[in-house]
Amino acid sequence: MLRFEVSVEDLLRSRFALSPALDLCLLLRSLVGHDRPLPRAWAARLRPAFERLRRETELNAALAVQAPQGGPNFVAPPPRGLNQTWADDLAMIRATPLEAARHEIAATATGPLARDPRVRAVLNSPDAVARIAEAMDQAWHELLAADWPQLRAICERDVVHRVGVIGEHGWAATIESLHPGIAWRAGGIEIGFFRGGTVRLAGDGLLLIPSAVVGHIAAHLEAPWPRTLVYRARGTAALWGEQESVPRPDALTALVGRSRARLLLALDAPASTSHLARSLAMAPGAVGDHLAVLRGAGLLVRARSGRSVLYRRTPLGEALVAGTG
Repeated sequence: MLRFEVSVEDLLRSRFALSPALDLCLLLRSLVGHDRPLPRAWAARLRPAFERLRRETELNAALAVQAPQGGPNFVAPPPRGLNQTWADDLAMIRATPLEAARHEIAATATGPLARDPRVRAVLNSPDAVARIAEAMDQAWHELLAADWPQLRAICERDVVHRVGVIGEHGWAATIESLHPGIAWRAGGIEIGFFRGGTVRLAGDGLLLIPSAVVGHIAAHLEAPWPRTLVYRARGTAALWGEQESVPRPDALTALVGRSRARLLLALDAPASTSHLARSLAMAPGAVGDHLAVLRGAGLLVRARSGRSVLYRRTPLGEALVAGTG
């Protein structure tokens, strides 16, 4: 079992972040067979480009450092916050000192792929960091960049939801909502299916990273990462072909139309027009028009939160959605 000992100061310093590089690594690990397989349709769409990149670029060197138990830190540096971009991550990867990278490569590149002469030549080269970074940048643009706005919007909406849970129910309920196997007991976070013993946060707080790619949950326990939990963002079940606990939209679609039904169902947590547009792959103007109609019908209300305007269902909207299940 893994247990995080948490103090009041830790809670005050806990925060959320997004990590494009980590999601890219998780995607590559799934495609190469280290992690939970991707949904069939998603994998089928990405597989041709993935195999071509393995043949035509040095992506196999980046894959070789991904061991079954995890990968090196330099290819997935700790994110600074919710505004983290792939460009930020790529700059940090490229800035990794060669000796630091070689130390991590030696620890993780131990599988059959690392023994391939072409791969070994890259890993042993004086420009290994630059070559791995270039391969990862190519993989980003061909495998993940097109989907990233939608995946990022899902993760951002998740953070909005979790912050709301913190405000309404507190940290214990928020932590336990991340995964059924996580429990808050006696001032600590316990994860029964992980090994690791007891880890003290020591006033540094916990970093929480929602991901649309992670299978279920992952953890970082050692520097340079802070103590971190990576969890599956709400709203990703549709990507994985899983059943979500939402009502069937058929009757709701007949009543308000397909696009408005999708928006009403998606608002199980407050969201902005831009978040909804990206997560549902809809035009922002069309989303705004539909939201205005739903709001005029008394099914939604809106309120400003910082720089964003968030929409949420009214009791009438909740009753309408519940009545179509």
